[in-house]
Amino acid sequence: MVDARGYSCPMPVIMVQKAVKSEKPNSLEVLVDNQCSVDNVIRFAQNQGYNVEVTPEGSDFKLTLTK
Repeated sequence: MVDARGYSCPMPVIMVQKAVKSEKPNSLEVLVDNQCSVDNVIRFAQNQGYNVEVTPEGSDFKLTLTK
C-alpha cells in the first residue's frame, strides 16, 4: 500500500516507482487525493505493464495496480 495523499505530483509517481522497483509486486494499492496524481500514476503503471482500476473513495481515489 502506497499512501500518497497530501502529496502533489511528481511525488505520488515517485513513491509508486520506488515500491514497484523494490518490491516488484503483482498487485499494489495506491491512495491519492487529486486527479493529476491519478492520471500520472495510471500512466506510469501502464508503462510498467500494470492494469489499473480506479475507485473513488470520498474525496480520495484508490488505484489498484495488477499484473
